[in-house]
Amino acid sequence: MSTRSGPPPPAPPPKVLLVDDDIGVVHTFFRMLKFLGYEVSIARDAEQGLQQLDASEFDVVLLDFRMPLADGLAFLRRVRTHQRQSEIPVAVVTGDYFVDPAVVAELQALGASLHFKPLSIDDLVGIIQRLLEPEPKGTGDPAG
Repeated sequence: MSTRSGPPPPAPPPKVLLVDDDIGVVHTFFRMLKFLGYEVSIARDAEQGLQQLDASEFDVVLLDFRMPLADGLAFLRRVRTHQRQSEIPVAVVTGDYFVDPAVVAELQALGASLHFKPLSIDDLVGIIQRLLEPEPKGTGDPAG
């Protein structure tokens, strides 16, 4: 019986679900993320995004706020209440700098971070890396 020696196999790249209806944004973010070594799947609307979350495992979701049929907030509400990946980290991106403060508060209450387009590659990397960081233990538990 032989024992395997050497370094362990590399971890698979993080899987990102990109949900955005703007083909230009999709193309840009897809290329940036693939270049950085992420595995990227694309959904062009909220319904496609929900179907992909049902069908596959993802590490993070990068979600457009303004989309036809169902916006990012409606998508996020459904993910948090009905999807098997209800705890998945989500970053919401928008080009709309006038988001209602009540909507921002609800996005945050649902555990999403809000970011404004345009995003540089450094911005995008920072957002994804923060989403991939594990939650600190004991934050909210007085017993620690």
